[in-house]
Amino acid sequence: MSKGTVVLAYSGGLDTSCILVWLKEQGYDVITYLANIGQDEDFEAARKKAESLGAKKVFIEDLRAEFVEDFIWPAVQANAVYEDRYLLGTAIARPCIARRQVEIARREGAQFVSHGATGKGNDQIRFELTNYALYPEVKIIAPWRIPEFYNRFRGRTDLMEYAENPAPHDLYLMTKNPQDSPNTPDVLEIQFRNGVPVKVTNVNEGTSKDIPLEIFSLLNEIGGKHGVGRIDIVENRFIGMKSRGIYETPGGTILLQAHLDIETFTMDKEVRRIKQGLGIKFSELVYNGFWYSPECDFVRHCITKSQENVEGKVRLSVFKGQVYILGRESPKSLYNEELVSMDVQGDYDPCDASGFIRINAVRLREHHRLQGFSSTKK
Repeated sequence: MSKGTVVLAYSGGLDTSCILVWLKEQGYDVITYLANIGQDEDFEAARKKAESLGAKKVFIEDLRAEFVEDFIWPAVQANAVYEDRYLLGTAIARPCIARRQVEIARREGAQFVSHGATGKGNDQIRFELTNYALYPEVKIIAPWRIPEFYNRFRGRTDLMEYAENPAPHDLYLMTKNPQDSPNTPDVLEIQFRNGVPVKVTNVNEGTSKDIPLEIFSLLNEIGGKHGVGRIDIVENRFIGMKSRGIYETPGGTILLQAHLDIETFTMDKEVRRIKQGLGIKFSELVYNGFWYSPECDFVRHCITKSQENVEGKVRLSVFKGQVYILGRESPKSLYNEELVSMDVQGDYDPCDASGFIRINAVRLREHHRLQGFSSTKK
């Protein structure tokens, strides 16, 4: 007699294939679910493999468009970067993947969901917090946290050995080695509205894209060709340990540089200072798996509000692993060339700066006066 139906987030790889068979051995009916978020994968081969291993049903879901529009674009608006370096590609994908897993589980009447994330990583948290948020009564089977499973299968000592060495060049799948990239830059013009890209033009070729998925795909292609967006870092996992992470985010890196430029050009200084803090908070929430939390929803709404005037075009060059900003224009620019010119006084009296400086110096003078007094007494 079946213990119930479980929807397994399936990749077609070794881990989740073993999990599929193990779940069947435990008495569950297994539905496998593969999410296409743009990875280079033979989905039909994975389908056949799942069916041959005994999956009751196999779902292959194309999530690319909603991944870009519902998850990547908010991250672009936020300038989302975790610990100053990681652009959160994997972390952003997990709530997208888990959301569809829950939709399938509900539709198929499955009481259980399962995944192949390890018991030491972040992904288990990201998957399961989304599962519980969107399907509160669901039961989760996490085999890498069940002794009967992980004691039966070989551990991952190879990964520990690998982590002591530099990343091999063939580890990267999306990006070329910058040394082997073209000797001619690609010049792009990216148009933003409400802080998200609405059009990208390849100036070299005279072609453009204006559909979100096509915009992001083109940026990934051009960034990958020039070796943009590679990082090799040690990061702080939410679960409380440091880990090595090797990531490539070519399109995201181009968008981050372009968005930072147009945002600074169009956003009030004090609003941007507050928004920077919200971006850091958003990045932490996403990294830790709290996309569907009330606090993350609140932060996203605040960031969206901040982007109302982030509009215009940024021209940039992509070359040998780098992104170079060439210029920008916007109908909502806060840059006033006459105001900052040394040749034109404009609506500004330089004499006012003297009082401004003296007022700001009051605190500093008092601080150092008291410091001097204290030093004298000692």
